[in-house]
Amino acid sequence: MDNKYLDNIINELKNYDGPEIRLMEVCGTHTAAISENGIPSLLSDKIKLISGPGCPVCVTVTAVIDRLIELSLMENTCVLTFGDLIRVKGTKGSLADAKGDGARVKMVYSPMDSIKLAKENPLMNYVFAAIGFETTTPVYALLIEEAKKLGLKNLKILTSLKTMPEVIRWVVKNGSNIDGFIAPGHVAAVTGGKIFEELSKELQIPFVVSGFEGEQLILTIYALVKMAGKGGYKNLYKSVVSEAGNLQAKEMVEKYFETSDSFWRGIGKIKGSGMTLRPEFMEFDAGSIGLDEDHEPAGCRCASVLVGAISPHECPLFGKKCTPDNAHGACMVSTEGSCYNYFISGR
Repeated sequence: MDNKYLDNIINELKNYDGPEIRLMEVCGTHTAAISENGIPSLLSDKIKLISGPGCPVCVTVTAVIDRLIELSLMENTCVLTFGDLIRVKGTKGSLADAKGDGARVKMVYSPMDSIKLAKENPLMNYVFAAIGFETTTPVYALLIEEAKKLGLKNLKILTSLKTMPEVIRWVVKNGSNIDGFIAPGHVAAVTGGKIFEELSKELQIPFVVSGFEGEQLILTIYALVKMAGKGGYKNLYKSVVSEAGNLQAKEMVEKYFETSDSFWRGIGKIKGSGMTLRPEFMEFDAGSIGLDEDHEPAGCRCASVLVGAISPHECPLFGKKCTPDNAHGACMVSTEGSCYNYFISGR
């Protein structure tokens, strides 16, 4: 991109003096990229960037954590998880705390690592903590397919899988006053950009699909500022995102999962916002149904942060009792969480 062109855009954004514009990103990777690139410092005070419910660890209810801890303490059972989730607190502590008490908990880099472990240790039962959005659900479908093919009886998943359109509708309809959305590039690569075009028409709010480089995000914000108050849709990540999406991945998800109601941390139940295993594959489920209890630590305002009702700084625990080294709320635990990124970047 021509440097002069980019400089002109940044200058225009820095000097914007129109009505206040609130833009929400609903992708944890965007939240991290915005902080890493120092983008808020390049914008007028009248352009507000709001972090939404796009961090899968952050929106996982405490009942899921409690169930994983329960499983990890069972005889001959080991819970497998990504790194961030191990520190998220349930009602009586985190998986990391349980591991300190003798629970079997192992961090892995890929869900497919669980196949190797289950094959090599047939007397150990493995449960993978399957959390995420549309981006990771196809991988869990592949995991089940491979487990079926190999006849593995000692591998299950505990699901807390979410979908984006329904929670975006919830945010808009519950008064978060959002003027535009930075649509999640990773999700759109699977679902296709069309679902965000449809949301823009339905909600009369602009959506722009964005990549994750600093320049891409600047262009996305510029496009949304120009579109504010008018609605509309743009795909500025066409190198990765098509309008139809990844048809093979969507077919795989359709084969193993079905749409369900889902519980979101701090929000509650949102109809049709989750994915659970189809009945014919429930032999691979580790007890995911009915996990709806949710308890925030005393004083924690993650629920309000997740929907853009307050900024992390407005939480009374932020930077005091709650820091990355001593995280109370899920938004401070994950590297994709709003509070974590505000703390690290000094936003």
